[in-house]
Amino acid sequence: MGFWTAVRRIFTWWDGQTYGTQLWTRRHGVKVGEDEFGNIYYRSRDGRRRWVIYNGEAEASRVPPDWFGWLHRNYDEAPSEKPLRRKPWEKPHLPNLTGTDLAYAPPGSLRRPDPVERRDYEAWMPD
Repeated sequence: MGFWTAVRRIFTWWDGQTYGTQLWTRRHGVKVGEDEFGNIYYRSRDGRRRWVIYNGEAEASRVPPDWFGWLHRNYDEAPSEKPLRRKPWEKPHLPNLTGTDLAYAPPGSLRRPDPVERRDYEAWMPD
């Protein structure tokens, strides 16, 4: 591990776990499971605390709904122990795509590769 990587792990929490979080997790945590994004979920040995170690950037929208429910104590059993039943109409979870190339761009948006030509608008021209 390089010098700057070590410095980042000491002072930054948004790009993975810090050394403090790693030490706390090693001493007090019990691994409960992992989701499809590579995030790892833990609970304390006494069961009072629950947390997630993100795989990469700490972005809360990367937590799938079933794990979100477990983290916020909507479910007692973790999805790795008792998976939720899926409805046939449910789509797979996607993290927040705002600011990425995959973000939604409505018709007429300048971000679209081929903007829609508007025929219902006539620009004002002074006489």
